[in-house]
Amino acid sequence: AVQLTPRRWLNLQEYQSKKIMADHGVTVQRFFVADSANDALEAAQRLKAKEIVLKAQILAGGRGKGIFNSGLKGGVHLTKDPKTVEQLAKQMIGYNLSTKQTPKDGVTVKKVMVAEALDISRETYFAILMDRACNGPVMVGSPQGGVDIEEVAVTSPELIFKEEIDIFEGIKDHQALQMAKNLGFQGPLQQQAADQIKKLYNLFLEIDAIQVEVNPFGETPEGQVVCFDAKINFDDNAEFRQREIFAMDDKSENEPIENEAAKYDLKYIGLDGNIACFVNGAGLAMATCDIISLNGGKPANFLDLGGGVKEAQVYQAFKLLTADPKVEAILVNIFGGIVNCAIIANGITKACQELELKVPLVVRLEG
Repeated sequence: AVQLTPRRWLNLQEYQSKKIMADHGVTVQRFFVADSANDALEAAQRLKAKEIVLKAQILAGGRGKGIFNSGLKGGVHLTKDPKTVEQLAKQMIGYNLSTKQTPKDGVTVKKVMVAEALDISRETYFAILMDRACNGPVMVGSPQGGVDIEEVAVTSPELIFKEEIDIFEGIKDHQALQMAKNLGFQGPLQQQAADQIKKLYNLFLEIDAIQVEVNPFGETPEGQVVCFDAKINFDDNAEFRQREIFAMDDKSENEPIENEAAKYDLKYIGLDGNIACFVNGAGLAMATCDIISLNGGKPANFLDLGGGVKEAQVYQAFKLLTADPKVEAILVNIFGGIVNCAIIANGITKACQELELKVPLVVRLEG
């Protein structure tokens, strides 16, 4: 029998993605990472740049418009004075940054990226991703970069260019050059952009990525093509080949209960209701949450046991659910097609006896 284990996607910090690109010959801004104000000052001095950009490192977008609980506004700052970098870092490191993508209380900033600020004379969009429709990688580009690409696709679809790549033959020189032309690069910049595109494709293959998105893929007034920001998604099935990259995974921003659940191969997401859901299979778990909501209740969590569950996991799942003070009742909804209902029943019985369950428990086992 094959056991399917639910997994959380690997999500890297910006500086980690930039280092991976730099290691593969892709042009990025010069940068250092600091975890103290003093280190940030030293990094700024070592850069010897005309202008410096300081970026808080958290796994959330909208950092530039975020607010720190230190009172500092903005998780991204530009300055020409290294001493200002130190002052700003003091108000960033160790404080919570709240953005539109973080929890209400924000996320604690433990590191900052100190980078050379480069002027951007033009911004484009470039990505490589796996596409089921063509059973392989596809390049997607647009001369309209630095903005929401989905909006460009709706309002100006003629500005979106796609090019399929044969997974066996790899990217051809003429394909990279044509994409550079489509992105609007001219003169010597055209060949430079094509070379960067080929390096990004080689990176895409070597690190087992399923998506490499560069926005903006820009040019500077000095005539340099630079990848200013990148989002990389990885194939979790390739972890055994990419151990160094997966070792970078920072779980500190997860909810503690999610990290605890992951120890026992449980997929847990906390919600704001009061009825705990205990389900096997992601589809059934979502449907159960919907049923609760449709009947006037509110789910307290999404908990997927998966198909290869054992008694010990059932017990640990109950420990997690009963530890949540919001939970006023537990609903167990198990379809016994990929799991033996007796295993669930034994696990529930043990949990009820040992944990002294004090909230109502409703169990449905079928199959």
